[in-house]
Amino acid sequence: MADAGPGPTSHTYFSQRLRLHYVDWGSAGKPPLLLVHGGRDHCRNWDWVAAALRDDWHVIAPDLRGHGDSQWSPDGSYTMAGYIYDLAQLVHQQRLAPVTIVAHSLGGMIALRYAGIYPENVARLVVIEGLGPSPARLAERAAKTIVDRMDEWIREQRMLAGRLSRRYASIEDAFKRMQEENPHLTAEQARHLTVHGANQNEDGTYSWKFDNYVRAWPPYDMSTRDVLFLWGRIACPTLLLFGRESWAGDPAADGRAAHFRHATVVGIDGAGHWLHHDRPDEFLKVVRAFLAEGAAG
Repeated sequence: MADAGPGPTSHTYFSQRLRLHYVDWGSAGKPPLLLVHGGRDHCRNWDWVAAALRDDWHVIAPDLRGHGDSQWSPDGSYTMAGYIYDLAQLVHQQRLAPVTIVAHSLGGMIALRYAGIYPENVARLVVIEGLGPSPARLAERAAKTIVDRMDEWIREQRMLAGRLSRRYASIEDAFKRMQEENPHLTAEQARHLTVHGANQNEDGTYSWKFDNYVRAWPPYDMSTRDVLFLWGRIACPTLLLFGRESWAGDPAADGRAAHFRHATVVGIDGAGHWLHHDRPDEFLKVVRAFLAEGAAG
């Protein structure tokens, strides 16, 4: 899975006074392709995908605020509106529209809403388990009053305020934790994700780069009605991928895919939530075919 070409170059941009980081894989004359990672992840988790697509695309992969080498929010607040604004700023500042986006999990939620707000800015969209909570989970959440949701959020914030970032005695210990998190990973994958996902502390230990506050989900968000409205506004062909061994569920079977104008749903066997890591060859085969349809058009 190693790439013989040069690695990506690091860049920064600013959004709501935050200094945010992204990597650029070159090929500036090619069509732009954004790779957007999920929660508690980082932009270098896309390296294998970027290396495989860089000959045909100008690949850019950002670190979300509070993740990777991007700055943490000073107040520990991470809202969907903020994430969407960051994506909008990157597309605007780098003049990427119309852009093709491949996004995972939290990144998929961000990309879908952005594509619904600015349908003219997105040429094609691949979302890996990024539709958010299942209909059953949403119904459960909707049954709670704002009092309950605010109380849960406040208690979670207090807990996170007292939670120090876990420290690992060595990079090997962090590597073992990465392997435990996703047993589908090869040793090579787990080591790569660990090296790029951890910082060494002053005392020589290692900690993950993400801000612990990103674990907390805000007590209020767009309503389900608003989210479905945005999904229905997405004008570009959309590929919804899910792992058949994941908790996320099949969006065709549970009805979520029906809210899109041009959605194709594909399940990947032998894959969990990080299916682009679990079955990289199958993932790239499906994505390449989908992107090629756009090129042929």
